[in-house]
Amino acid sequence: MSLVDELKSAVTPRAALLVVGVFALQLLFITSYVGALHNPKPTDVPFGVVAPQQQVATAVADRLGKLPGDPLDPRVVADEAEARDQVLNRDIDGALIVDPRGRTDTLLVASGGGKVLSATLEAMITELEAANQRLVRTVDVAPSSSQDFNGLSAFYLVIGWCVGGYICAAILAISAGSRPANRERAIIRLGVLALYSALGGLGGAIIVGPILGALPGSVAALWGLGTLVVFAVGAATLALQSVFGIVGIGLAILLIVIAGNPSAGGAFPLPMLPPFWRAIGPYLPPGAGTWAARSIAYFKGNGMTASMVVLSVWAIVGAAVTLVLSSVKRTPKAEPIASEVGGPPA
Repeated sequence: MSLVDELKSAVTPRAALLVVGVFALQLLFITSYVGALHNPKPTDVPFGVVAPQQQVATAVADRLGKLPGDPLDPRVVADEAEARDQVLNRDIDGALIVDPRGRTDTLLVASGGGKVLSATLEAMITELEAANQRLVRTVDVAPSSSQDFNGLSAFYLVIGWCVGGYICAAILAISAGSRPANRERAIIRLGVLALYSALGGLGGAIIVGPILGALPGSVAALWGLGTLVVFAVGAATLALQSVFGIVGIGLAILLIVIAGNPSAGGAFPLPMLPPFWRAIGPYLPPGAGTWAARSIAYFKGNGMTASMVVLSVWAIVGAAVTLVLSSVKRTPKAEPIASEVGGPPA
């Protein structure tokens, strides 16, 4: 056989297309991660302003709202107690309590929502106040754990859950065909995924809590969150495989790893990400899971309803698509992974 014939025999057209797809995923991975994380800067950070006189508070808020680059989205808050409540409810990321009777104002931050953001707010407000010959006293109303370096533990926990979800779904597919042959097989796959999700959620919660002490908060709540994250990602992967075959695994990586991880608000909280990643992050499992995990660990479970709805939608739609497509009559054919990529059987 000639070299060309050997090449055609070794690399089928479908395999070549899959390699091209992997190459595209590689470039998208670089573009997404570097694009999201190479130049973090705060933009429109929800920020409260409190002062005894309404006109003083309004004037300070107006001044903060006109800063170059629009780093803050200031709003007047009634009093310090209300400002604390809004920070703890995750409605705002910080607040400045102005004391016109003295030279020291108070800055409220919440490092549990992201140490980088709280440190950025502290540096920014301290510099602004110094320009007006004023001092700043920083109060962290939701401090991150001393064992949670840079507040990344929640992010890594959720990423681990996501990886488990799509790898489990991929293994279930390549072991006996990427598309479920019938509804019974789809139900079995979803059942195995549900069991795996419960075990994976519990394992992750125990590791970051009692074993490592990296995250405070309820182990039971983290267990429930982990179960939902793993199942949501796994069900979505099964659905994509049901629609696109083995290519669905690549699409799952595109959504979860390439788009989801850099936009999750892990290394840099959402207000510090570029507009595209900030917009998509809350609606993808890594972002929704990271937000919810931090809410459980540091904010008494506040502000996580939207994230739980997002994860539930991924889980329900993924399971529904898998079940519906498994009921569609197809022409019987072999489904091993070898036939999916166009190669000869082992």
